[in-house]
Amino acid sequence: MEPGNGTQISEFLLLGFSEKPELQPLLFGLFLCMYLITVLGNLLIILAVSSDSHLHTPMYFFLSNLSLTDICFTSTTIPKMLLNIQTQRKAITYAGRITQIYFLILFSVLDVLLLTVMAYDRYVAICHPLHYTVIMNPQLCGLLVLVSWIISILNSLLQSLMALRLSFFTILEIPHFFCELNQMIQLAYSDTFLNNMVMYFSALLLGGGPFAGILYSYSKIVSSIRTIPSAQGKYKAFSTCASHLSVVSLFYCTVLGVYLSSAATHSSRSSAIASVMYTVVTPMLNPFIYSLRNKDIKQALTALFVKEMTNRPIVLRLE
Repeated sequence: MEPGNGTQISEFLLLGFSEKPELQPLLFGLFLCMYLITVLGNLLIILAVSSDSHLHTPMYFFLSNLSLTDICFTSTTIPKMLLNIQTQRKAITYAGRITQIYFLILFSVLDVLLLTVMAYDRYVAICHPLHYTVIMNPQLCGLLVLVSWIISILNSLLQSLMALRLSFFTILEIPHFFCELNQMIQLAYSDTFLNNMVMYFSALLLGGGPFAGILYSYSKIVSSIRTIPSAQGKYKAFSTCASHLSVVSLFYCTVLGVYLSSAATHSSRSSAIASVMYTVVTPMLNPFIYSLRNKDIKQALTALFVKEMTNRPIVLRLE
């Protein structure tokens, strides 16, 4: 269906955070640095896992997939925002809007599903340690990641197709730095009842369902840790979950904070600022959380850097 009131809309305007010209260089530099840190940090995690055979385990296999997802997640929004700031153009085409919504939903849902899979992996490792290698075999690990991708793709495709049926006014300004499905539904003048039902049902199923699974996994993990007699054993068991639990808490708290602040203030600009937390800050902090709290990752990164330095050719200059 063509958008608009019988008129094809060619562009939407992303207003971003501020229209003040003096703030644009500051915003550009800030988000460029955050984007580069996010990409570099997650790439280092992927390189460390792929280069060290000791890290070829289910936990680090899921971690490398999460890092790849975080790179794609931030790449969906930040490059377009940086381009708009640099070129002083705020427009995004109708096709670009649908494409951005599609990939934003895809990678956000994939992020949630991978965090749930990682919680299940920790549950098996702590609650069923003797059967861990049998249960978490390579075939099951690959299948869990594949199913997560398939669910994310199908859900994103459904949401995007539902967005195509919406109609908008000829001129549309979006007080945000990316196209969010919830805002687009609110800005449409056509009937949005079905879109809202599909969106809320998907959020409940693919947001609340995995969160319930994570809570269940950690309730079993806590019960299992409490039965360990030694304090050192309890600390060792909990330390294997600390990084993942930190990432889960950060992701869900920031997403919840975005929608609670949006509902409380009813300000699109406040919502845009709050959205930075889960679209930019959380993917940027994930590598630091896993690398700083994980001895294996730090050792793998150190070995990787040492290997690169020793493999460099030494050029002797003869006087």
